[in-house]
Amino acid sequence: MIFYRKGPKPPKKGQPEDAVYDFEDKINFSVFPALQGGPHNHQIAALAVALKQAMSPGFKVYAKQVRANAVALGNYLMSKSYKLVTDGTENHLVLWDLRPLGLTGTPAMTSRGLVEKDFEQIAEFLHQAVTLCLSIQKEHGKLLKDFNKGLVNNKDIEELKAAVEKFSASFDMPGFQMSAMKYKD
Repeated sequence: MIFYRKGPKPPKKGQPEDAVYDFEDKINFSVFPALQGGPHNHQIAALAVALKQAMSPGFKVYAKQVRANAVALGNYLMSKSYKLVTDGTENHLVLWDLRPLGLTGTPAMTSRGLVEKDFEQIAEFLHQAVTLCLSIQKEHGKLLKDFNKGLVNNKDIEELKAAVEKFSASFDMPGFQMSAMKYKD
């Protein structure tokens, strides 16, 4: 489903006063015949299911929780002096600028039932991971081969790994419960 502007454009220098948005024909032509050969039943059904779910009260609660989790994650990261691209968030996205640190990474856990306090714990794990990475880079160097040497038998990494595994094990995967597994080990 594509949303686009229709009607007259706001006046701009060099454009006629009666200029209108002309996205509709361009989008329609690029979708059919270019990207989509015709109305496929599975695509129509998928869109119908998605729109029905989006109208449900449960989805509205879920969407609000996703946003609240993103705000909690962003605020906690900023409290640890990390830079967010937008200096916070007002939606579901947290753009953590790791370029100054030379690191990359992103998390997503709302689907497993986590709430704001849980995302603060995730932010703490991320903070610990960044601190560990910077420490390893300082001691061993920034090249991957040197960095990898600092990972071998690192007690701090093993402790963080155990803490993350313990934390994440307390949240079931959607559609999968550890308690229902026949062979747990």
